[in-house]
Amino acid sequence: MFGIVRPCTHRLGERFKTEWMAHLCGLCLALRGDHGQFARVVTNYDGLLVSVLTEAQSGPLPGARRTAGPCPLRGMRTAPVANGEGARLAAAVSLVLASAKVRDHVADRDGLLARAPIAAAARRVARGWDRAGARTGASLGFDTAVLVDAVDRQGGIESLAGPGTPVLAVTEPTETATAAAFAHTAVLAGRPGNAAPLAEAGRYFGRLAHLLDAVEDRAADAASGAWNPLTATGTSLAEARRLCDDALRGIALALREAEFADAGLTHRLLVHELRTSVDRAFGTGSCGHVGVNAAGPGYGAPPQGYGGPDAGQAYGAPYGHAGGNPYGNGNPYAPHAPGGPGMPPPMGPGGPGGGGGGFGGLPPQKPRRGLLAGCAVALGLFCTCQLCCAEHDGPWSRRKRDPWCDACPDCSGCDGCCDCCSCCGDGGCCDGCGCDGCDCGCS
Repeated sequence: MFGIVRPCTHRLGERFKTEWMAHLCGLCLALRGDHGQFARVVTNYDGLLVSVLTEAQSGPLPGARRTAGPCPLRGMRTAPVANGEGARLAAAVSLVLASAKVRDHVADRDGLLARAPIAAAARRVARGWDRAGARTGASLGFDTAVLVDAVDRQGGIESLAGPGTPVLAVTEPTETATAAAFAHTAVLAGRPGNAAPLAEAGRYFGRLAHLLDAVEDRAADAASGAWNPLTATGTSLAEARRLCDDALRGIALALREAEFADAGLTHRLLVHELRTSVDRAFGTGSCGHVGVNAAGPGYGAPPQGYGGPDAGQAYGAPYGHAGGNPYGNGNPYAPHAPGGPGMPPPMGPGGPGGGGGGFGGLPPQKPRRGLLAGCAVALGLFCTCQLCCAEHDGPWSRRKRDPWCDACPDCSGCDGCCDCCSCCGDGGCCDGCGCDGCDCGCS
């Protein structure tokens, strides 16, 4: 998976996590359905935004979801997935842009692509993806030539760029390509009036994608001698950050000009998660959730002064106790001590509720598995990708574990706004939610 919008599923919440996974799996299956199994390797987080935008404008339509069969990347579970023109457009765009990425790596002679036979094979694959993307795009009324033209112009622009060249001259082809893709979602959704604002949002998104890629690769490019737009044009990190912040504001304002049937996930990804991506690239973000894989004292501790009845819910500290489990020295797996300050008496025989057998009415702890049984379960979880891709019970402890891919120490905590914005479906508005309200685009 690649892309700049890589949300932490702990921040998304159940509703948005389910919707986001539906679009991600829908893109993957659209690639397989139209272009074969191998095409699924171009599935990417940014491509699914095209599918998200289409559905956000059209609203839930008959046949917009279908139930997909078990997949190792979902822990061998079935799931509802996006189905329709939005997912197919996302597939076409992903193919063409992935083809461009392959040709770029061939031109730079990166890694194994420096060898002529491998480079020739990669070029054949890229040409096949170009043709496949063009076919799917044409069936949806979208001319992928605008994407190919933008990619073809990129090399020439980079060869002419030097110190003093505006870095936005280098990002222009990417901006043009993403603007076209975003704008066509308005056509598919039957909202032609949205084409102009979404093209503007796409233009700013393309700018962000190019700049953030340059920021993240800056050190590696300097070490290898590869071309980097910031280094080549003499653009400082401070100026790059200013341009990124400007693009974030532009996207939020453009989205406010468009009409949506349900803007919840779109707003979450293109306003809040995109801001998190910028913070991550510039090293100004930190993880704000406590996952069950979190380890070490102080990991995910609540911010200074955080309190309220939901404090423990959000940060893993029961009943508002700061610093994690007050009975387990910060260990999220330590058992609760019955009866302590502010804690209800134990349930079960002799306690309120009776017959529960577990603290607070919860089911009793499952017994640990033995060594051999745990090894067998661990092997099964590993072979079905559940260890890295799905919530699962620990092979030996049988306690709930997050997937390895969700252990995201570099993700930023939620800024609090999406939990109360009306556009995100939880009722209320930004007033009093802790955000400044001016940049998030909420009405």
